[in-house]
Amino acid sequence: MSLFEPPSALAEEGGAKPLADRMRPRTLEELVGQRQILAPGKPLRLQIERDQLGSLLLWGPPGVGKTTLARIIAHQTRRRFVPFSAVTSGIKEIREVMAAAERAQRAGQRTILFVDEIHRFNRAQQDAFLPYVESGAITLIGATTENPSFEVNSALLSRARIYVLEALSEADIEELLQRALNDRERGALKDLGEVEPGIEDGVLPRIAVFSNGDARMALNVLEAVVAGAVVAGGGKLVLSMALLDATLQHKALLYDRAGEQHFNLISALHKSLRNSDPDAGLYWLARMLEGGEEPLYIARRLVRFASEDVGMADPRALEQTLAARDAVAFIGMPEGALALAQACVYLALAPKSNALYAAYGRVLEDVTTTRADPVPLPLRNAPTGLMKGLGYGRGYQYAPDLEAGVAAMECLPDNLRGRRYYCPGEAGVEKRLGERMRELEALRRPSSGPVDKA
Repeated sequence: MSLFEPPSALAEEGGAKPLADRMRPRTLEELVGQRQILAPGKPLRLQIERDQLGSLLLWGPPGVGKTTLARIIAHQTRRRFVPFSAVTSGIKEIREVMAAAERAQRAGQRTILFVDEIHRFNRAQQDAFLPYVESGAITLIGATTENPSFEVNSALLSRARIYVLEALSEADIEELLQRALNDRERGALKDLGEVEPGIEDGVLPRIAVFSNGDARMALNVLEAVVAGAVVAGGGKLVLSMALLDATLQHKALLYDRAGEQHFNLISALHKSLRNSDPDAGLYWLARMLEGGEEPLYIARRLVRFASEDVGMADPRALEQTLAARDAVAFIGMPEGALALAQACVYLALAPKSNALYAAYGRVLEDVTTTRADPVPLPLRNAPTGLMKGLGYGRGYQYAPDLEAGVAAMECLPDNLRGRRYYCPGEAGVEKRLGERMRELEALRRPSSGPVDKA
């Protein structure tokens, strides 16, 4: 086969192809889902129908039709389709493909270069496409499961429109599964003669839920179920819930520890706990752990949350999260998941205060924007005679020796005298802390004289 795949190849069906490949939609009308960008009258649909398409990036989770849509576009606009994988190709292969595209352009043939996993190319490799996109030698269609804002360089982003493809709904998946069962030429029963499917209630909806919006996964599961089914009386191929349960092993969760899903899910966990919702907190925790997240990463985030969002409203929150971290390190997984779950529930139900977080932010602002005045003399240690002679420690009042237990002594530098950073709220322990701070302010009165303990 030549480097350039003719559009007619879309219609060729090999007997050895898996069901997901055989059932790949061939026209926009066959494509399921993505109505937000492909419904009649939508800009992308009109550009395809009018053959006025420029370079574009398709961003979405696996199995939602990125490759299929690119093939349909090439077929409908009668352009040559060149699939290119960022996983297996480098600069040398890019140059070879670009040279072939330029030759095709001179011959009056237009080329769609489809780059799967474009986010896996580094910046230099992505830059290699730019001259050919600008000259019109290729129309670039890139597919990515990662956020293009982070993974595609700005020069390429400025020359391509971004379209977001969404995970398919359960209804969309069920429609695809039913279509695969009904299509006797390409479908799941194509090699099984005259048998008809006998489907127990709930089988297709269960596959739809299991597939998590991924059409390829759903069709692969259906193919495996059909392969394990037996023909019952009346010539029906029985697709039962028991057979489905035996086929399914573990639901695959869409999760990338280094990608956007990682940040989305930890954000959802953090914000659920902040909103005092233990059920949502447990759900997002389980999603991350079952998706393969490093448990100690989650433990570190919970420790941070204990100080940032609970703070002094419940000082025991920090103890709970540190205990959960130690439990995970000590007993490992999966047993350690319960320790993290316990910490999550504690944090969700604890009173919340960001007063400590805000106080430290105000301190940092002063540290970075005000003059770094020297430590006040009363607070300095004086281990030598010279230092005592210079006044180090002079005026220091040893609070435990005072009747009130508090000295009327300014402990901040002169340029920040009287500054207040920590302002406790009214939730949990902080209410009592606020009362204590007011008591201490009242007790700060000049003593009868300093007691030098320097």
